[in-house]
Amino acid sequence: MPNQPTFVLVHGAFANSFSFAPLQAELCLLGHRSVALDLPGHGFDATFAAAYQAPQDLDALATEPGRIKGVTLADNAARVIEVLERAKQNGPTILVGHSRGGATITAVGNARPDLIDRIAYVSAWCPVDLDVNGYYAEPEMADVDPGAFLSALVGNPAELGVLRVNFRTAEPRTLAAMKQAIAADLTDDEFRTFLNTFQPDENLDVGTSADRTRAATWGRIPRTYVRLADDASIPLAMQDRMIREADVLTPDNPFDVATLESSHLSWLVHPGPAARLLANLATH
Repeated sequence: MPNQPTFVLVHGAFANSFSFAPLQAELCLLGHRSVALDLPGHGFDATFAAAYQAPQDLDALATEPGRIKGVTLADNAARVIEVLERAKQNGPTILVGHSRGGATITAVGNARPDLIDRIAYVSAWCPVDLDVNGYYAEPEMADVDPGAFLSALVGNPAELGVLRVNFRTAEPRTLAAMKQAIAADLTDDEFRTFLNTFQPDENLDVGTSADRTRAATWGRIPRTYVRLADDASIPLAMQDRMIREADVLTPDNPFDVATLESSHLSWLVHPGPAARLLANLATH
């Protein structure tokens, strides 16, 4: 069907296309097509060193090279643009980003607004007045636990050239802190299952001030922001701040705003409400 939109789904940090499988199943059953892509160095292009397996060798893991080293935000955007160019041949596109994926879809919107019929952020970074790193120093992020993943950090990011986290840790306090940060409303089994879909490495580039939203390009794309009310990773106050800043930037094209009762991750584990919400975007 040439007028049926394609949802293009962009994952966040340490994630991959696999995490969208339940959501894609629900979208399919609602009659909608979608594609979940892997950003460079993700999915089957990720590095899973033997030292990451059990029994783990954390000393070796701390120095093991990772293929994601040197991957940039521009590389991520280029991957998404390749997919959009193909999807656009079949009809409209709805570009959806989650979490850190918001920085990527913003860069894509800045560069190629012609490929996007609607851009949607699900508790995702939408850098307007500041870059992503800048927002972390703001009051809206004051209650975010900076140490939630710190105790699972492996190696020196400056030396490795990647951010490496041991998601296979069994340390109770570390797991509890991670769960509180990203999945407090999931069961322990659901949380550990999701954690095992994560990859240990993430690239270091989340963009600079040059990668903030641009009114002339990104700002002309119809846009939606899906707030996650129980998100402790990007708190609601920060989500609302980015919405306000974007609306000030382009007041004639404000965000459509919706809200889901969800932590940072549970909307992907129990995707029915999110799928119905996204499906409604296809009729806009």
